[in-house]
Amino acid sequence: FYYYFFQCCAAPPIYDHIYITSQSKINITIHKNQNVPHNSSLYKKPFVESFEETPLWVAVLTYMGYGILTIFGYLRDFLRHWDIEKCHVARERDEQKDFVPLYQDFENFYTRNLYMRIRDNWNRPICSVPGAKVDLVERVTHDYNWTFEHTGKVVKDVINMGSYNYLGFAENTGACADAALEVTKMYGVGVGSTRCEMGNLDIHEEMEQLVARFLGVESAMAFGMGFATNSMNIPALMGKGCLILSDELNHTSLVLGARLSGSTIRVFKHNNMQSLEKLLRDAIVHGQPRTHRPWKKILIVVEGIYSMEGSIVRLPEVIALKKRYKAYLYLDEAHSIGALGPNGRGVVDYFGLDSKDVDIMMGTFTKSFGAAGGYIGGKKELIDYLRRHSHSAMYATSMSPPVAQQIITSMKIIMGEDGTTLGADRLRQLSQNTTFFRRRLHEMGFIIYGNDDSPVVPLMLYMPAKIGAFGREMLKRNIGTVVVGFPATPIIESRARFCVSAAHTREMLDTVSPISNMKHKRQKVCFDPLWVIMDSCTFNQLPA
Repeated sequence: FYYYFFQCCAAPPIYDHIYITSQSKINITIHKNQNVPHNSSLYKKPFVESFEETPLWVAVLTYMGYGILTIFGYLRDFLRHWDIEKCHVARERDEQKDFVPLYQDFENFYTRNLYMRIRDNWNRPICSVPGAKVDLVERVTHDYNWTFEHTGKVVKDVINMGSYNYLGFAENTGACADAALEVTKMYGVGVGSTRCEMGNLDIHEEMEQLVARFLGVESAMAFGMGFATNSMNIPALMGKGCLILSDELNHTSLVLGARLSGSTIRVFKHNNMQSLEKLLRDAIVHGQPRTHRPWKKILIVVEGIYSMEGSIVRLPEVIALKKRYKAYLYLDEAHSIGALGPNGRGVVDYFGLDSKDVDIMMGTFTKSFGAAGGYIGGKKELIDYLRRHSHSAMYATSMSPPVAQQIITSMKIIMGEDGTTLGADRLRQLSQNTTFFRRRLHEMGFIIYGNDDSPVVPLMLYMPAKIGAFGREMLKRNIGTVVVGFPATPIIESRARFCVSAAHTREMLDTVSPISNMKHKRQKVCFDPLWVIMDSCTFNQLPA
C-alpha cells in the first residue's frame, strides 16, 4: 500500500517545482542553485554546474517515506522474532547466544527491511559485451528478492545506460579486440608474478611509456586494479605528521587510502574553494595539533568528474590555491580521462592547463579504455619512489598482457597514432551525445545534476518508492540504468544515474528520453509513474 501511496503522493511537488523551471527558461538561474566559479578569471570558457535544491515538501515526504518503511521494518522484525514471518537473514544459533555477537543486528536493519525490497534493481547478470546494448540473464524471485532463480531466458538488446563505456571501447570486435587476441596467443593470459620479480614484461614498459606521453608527464606507472591504485599508493606517499585535505564527495578508494596512511584528514565542502582555502590557511597558521609544528606535507585530494554528482572539479582554482599555499595536488581522473578535453586527456586538457601543475595524476583504465587497472603519472622521482614503496607495486600480480594491449591500442586510437580519425570521432560523438541527452532531459523538465559537459547524468528521483519503480519500469522498456539511494546518496537525494557513451546512437538516446512520445497540452496535468514530467502533458507509453 505505502509503496504505491508514496509513488503517487511524491509526484505533484516535483512536477510543480520542475514546471516553474521548464516554463522560465530565460530566468532559469532564479530557480536553480547555480554553482558559479569563485574566480572566473581563471577560466578560459564558461563553467556552469547546477544543483537544484530539494523542494521542502518533497524532502518532508521523502523523510516520511523512509519513516514508514522503518516502522514497518520494526513490525516485520517483531513478527520474525516470534516466527510469525519466515526469517531469511543469517542469525546465530541458540547455543551461541551467550557468545560475543559476530555482528550487530541493527546494522543489518536497513539491508533486510529497506534495501531488500528493491534489491532486484542491482547485480543483474549480463551475458554479452557491455556495449551500447547488452543482453541480460532473466531472473525471478519467489521470496521477495531474498533469492533469485534464472529462468534460462535472455533479455536481448537492452540499451545500456549504466556502464562507464564512455568512448565505446568495450567491444569484442575491431582493432582493440584483434590486438588483444594476438597478445594472448603470444604471452598468455596470466603473468604469475609481481613486477619486481618475474612479471615485468616488455608490453608493460611500452604501456607505461605511452601513458606518460599521453598525460604529458615525465613518467607513469600502471597497476592491476583501479581501487588499489588509490588505496595502496596514498599510504606510500603520506604518513603521520602529514595533512590530507579531501573533497567531501571523494570516492571510497581515496577515503580508504587517506585513512590507511595515518595522516590527519580534514574534509572541505564539495568544489567549494572558500572552504578549501580556509582549511589551507588554518593549516599554515596553526600547524599540527598540540605541538603546532608545521605539517610535513599538505596534500589536496580531488576527482576530475564526481561519478555520483556529474560535477567537474574546479581545477584552475584548486591549482591556484595549491601554488599559493605550497601544497601538493592529487587528481583522480578515473571518470574524466578519455571523457573530457578536446584530446581526451582529462580535466587538465578540458581546462587547457599544464599537467606539470598537478603533482600526482591518477586515473583508471576501466572506463574510457575498456580495460582494467589504474595508473599514476608525475615526475620521474615520484614514480621511482612508488616502484620501491607502493604495496600495490611490490605485492600485486602484474597486469594481464591482453589487458595491457587493450590499453595500448585504445590509447593510440585516441591519440590518432593508429593512422585514423576514429579516436577524434569518438571524442566528438561523446561530447555531442552528452550535450544532446542533457538538453533533452532539461526540455522535458527533469531535475538533473552536474556540469553540462559531464557524460555522467544524475536524474533526481527523491522518493524511496521511485527508486525501485524507476529501475523496473525502465527495464520493461529494454533500458538498463543505475538507480541509487541512501546511503550512497543523501537520504533525500535518491537518483537515477545515466552514463552517456560515444557508442550510443541518437535513436537510442531518443528512446531513453522519450520526447517523441510526449505531447504537450496546457489544459490538464497527467502523472506518469515512470517519467517525472512537470509540464501538462499526455504521455504515450513506450512499447515494452
